[in-house]
Amino acid sequence: MPRLSMSMRKLIGTFVLLICLTIYALLIMTIAVSGHLSENGFLQFLYYITVGIIWAFPAKYLIVWMVKPDPEDDIAGR
Repeated sequence: MPRLSMSMRKLIGTFVLLICLTIYALLIMTIAVSGHLSENGFLQFLYYITVGIIWAFPAKYLIVWMVKPDPEDDIAGR
């Protein structure tokens, strides 16, 4: 099976990232307005800070995969 080129990985990764972030944001907003979140302003602040940072950890692995150099670039660079 042929390996994906960097440009194809970037295209796929962009769509996956956009779709996943949209679903994640809708889920987070649904939880926030459903009454499960306390009325305490400090707890709401902590919730939004936490969920605003959490998405970056899985996205990091996707972005690293997207920008991984093509195998032929490694050979040409030597």
